[in-house]
Order: sequence, then structure tokens, then C-alpha cells
Amino acid sequence: MTTVSAPRLRSGRVYRTKDLEQWSANPTRLAGRLVKDGLLRKLRHGLYYRPRQGRFGEVPPDEKELVRSFLGSRDFVLTGSDKWNALGLGSTGVAAIRLVYNRQRTGAVELDGRRFRFRRVRFPKEVTPEWYVVDLFENAGLAGVDRKDLARSLKRAVDQNSFDPEGLLQAASEYGSRATQRAVEGALS
Repeated sequence: MTTVSAPRLRSGRVYRTKDLEQWSANPTRLAGRLVKDGLLRKLRHGLYYRPRQGRFGEVPPDEKELVRSFLGSRDFVLTGSDKWNALGLGSTGVAAIRLVYNRQRTGAVELDGRRFRFRRVRFPKEVTPEWYVVDLFENAGLAGVDRKDLARSLKRAVDQNSFDPEGLLQAASEYGSRATQRAVEGALS
């Protein structure tokens, strides 16, 4: 069996057992040995992390890197309270779970002590602030905002040219429920 030196495993990267096949005919055994040697940390069955040292010690894996490796794909969108709060529409809640829109799986999963809720739904290849507005309307309950207050805030934001009205209408028609479409149309009228 081939041994793996630390430089081949990039610091901060999350690996699946399958990713280790390039260095060994038995990647599961190799992963076990690398964990024992301290080169990898086991996150969950079949998922490992190459620790990265920061100023104050070991830095946990990046969310995007964690989800990318878990799904085995880059075809997903991370959304949630941080994205919604950044819109400036009055949402200030912090949800304990992160939403991951993807095309593969649905359900709640804990990865490295962080909770993710995977939803198999449609989402754009390129996300825009207008799409996040529609996403906020769709998840108003989770964000802890009233849809009527949200619509009033959106009207003010559109009046201040914070969002593209055409982009809002398009995102609402493609990704929003009828209630969201009505709310966005009402805010634009």
C-alpha cells in the first residue's frame, strides 16, 4: 500500500473515502491510518477533514467545503438567516439550522457539529439578492418575520433602488409560491 505524505492532503479540505482511492487500493484502511496518525479528523462515516491551523488553533472546515464533500457535488446553494439578514428587510433572526438547496437529497444532517437541512428543490445556477428576497418570503416563518412587514420593507427597499424590480418579479415567478408572487407584486405596485 502506498503511504500518503501530508502535502498531498490539502489543509482545510474535506475528503470522502472515495477521494482516497487515488493513493490506495483500500481507502477505508488508509483513512483509518491517517486518522490514527493525526493527518485527518473523522467527521462522520466516510467523511474526513484535513485540519488547518489558524492563529488560535485548529480551524473547522468551511461550510461550503463540508457540504460539497458530503454531497459529492458543487450543485447546491447555502441559504439561511445570514443571507436573509443581509438583505436589510427587517429579518434579524438566527436560525439554528442551515438550509441547503440541492438536487440530490432531503433531510436533516449534522456535519462536524453543525446542523443542515437539505431540500431537493429548484434553485438558480447563479443566485442574486432578488432570489434571496423570494427565498426569505418562502421561509418567513423560519426567519421569524411577518410576511406583511416583509412586504412593507421590500416596498421601501425597492423605492430606494436596493433591488431590481424585474429581477424580483422573475425570481418570484420562477421560485416563489403564489402567496410570495402576490406579496412581491404588491410591494412593486
